[in-house]
Amino acid sequence: MRGVLNLGKLFKVTIEIHWTFIFILAWIVFLELKSGGTLYNAVMSIVFILLLFVCVVMHEFGHILTARKFGVHTKKITLLPIGGVASMDTIPENPRQELLIALAGPVVNIGIAMILLLFVPVSFFFDQDPNQLENTLSHVTTQNLLIYLFSANIALAVFNFIPAFPMDGGRVLRAILAMKMDRVSATNIASGIGQFLALVFVIVGILYNPFLIIIGLFIYFGAYGENKMVRQLALLKGHKIGEAMLTNISILKPEDTIAHVIDLLLSGTEKNFVVVQNSDITGLLYHKDIIKNSKNKNLLVKDIMSKSFKSIDLHADLKDIFKLINTGKSDFFAVTNNDKLAGAIDLTNLTEFMLIQSNLITK
Repeated sequence: MRGVLNLGKLFKVTIEIHWTFIFILAWIVFLELKSGGTLYNAVMSIVFILLLFVCVVMHEFGHILTARKFGVHTKKITLLPIGGVASMDTIPENPRQELLIALAGPVVNIGIAMILLLFVPVSFFFDQDPNQLENTLSHVTTQNLLIYLFSANIALAVFNFIPAFPMDGGRVLRAILAMKMDRVSATNIASGIGQFLALVFVIVGILYNPFLIIIGLFIYFGAYGENKMVRQLALLKGHKIGEAMLTNISILKPEDTIAHVIDLLLSGTEKNFVVVQNSDITGLLYHKDIIKNSKNKNLLVKDIMSKSFKSIDLHADLKDIFKLINTGKSDFFAVTNNDKLAGAIDLTNLTEFMLIQSNLITK
């Protein structure tokens, strides 16, 4: 994700904060000053937001460390104005595992809230009449900071339990349903509920609070994306790379010129190429690198090809290549058989295979 500040690593997971996070801080300061608060109140509000997002990071690590027990790794957490997003390699298809991973985040928030409650002067707040209490809680101060954090963690736990993808509650619902039915049907029901609730958020947001519109859209497209991905994975289940790979491909040599590559590019439909020397794959030449260097016709393939690439065995599962493509690692792979080039596979061909499979199922 572009426009992020790297905050460092924890448990081998990179923590990033998106530049739009500045907006929520500016918005909080604006609301504080507009409501009659002082500069001190504005600073305390910022402190509260920062501490709250520490709790959000801990929430995400609840998911991450639980997922790690099931062999699922996470490379980074990105903090956004609407919360944190953990970039997990995948979500286990085992309903029990997914249930435990989904529950772990809100459980962390409840745990934080219970710890904070030990330090909150509850009697101080209960001894006040309603008017005094309203005045005490009207602005964030050092005196009420802990009660604000306690309430916020309870709110985070409750909010995340709403049965709407991509929030934890949606995954909990899907996991429970998947124990009784197939994963595709479970996802369809859970995402449908999520999209309905998202529309409710948008409508309420239009009437009362514009921030709810952003949350609603996030939920809607998250639910839609999850449903689409699960359906696509179901179409690929049980199929191997060899069933969908490209076999009629142009093979380049390291000494070929860009002029030759451009001729191949314009005369056919291929965009990316495999580079081979002495029957061994030595690199991949991607479309973006061809275009970038197209002015220098005498440039050799070996000078611009990517030597850092991943080959896929033709007996591997198609869903594995789908996951690799969806993580953004690449959209073109060389396919091998006994470590020798057998073909290639890209996103276009994979999409065509899924369309054919979908048509076969519907007939």
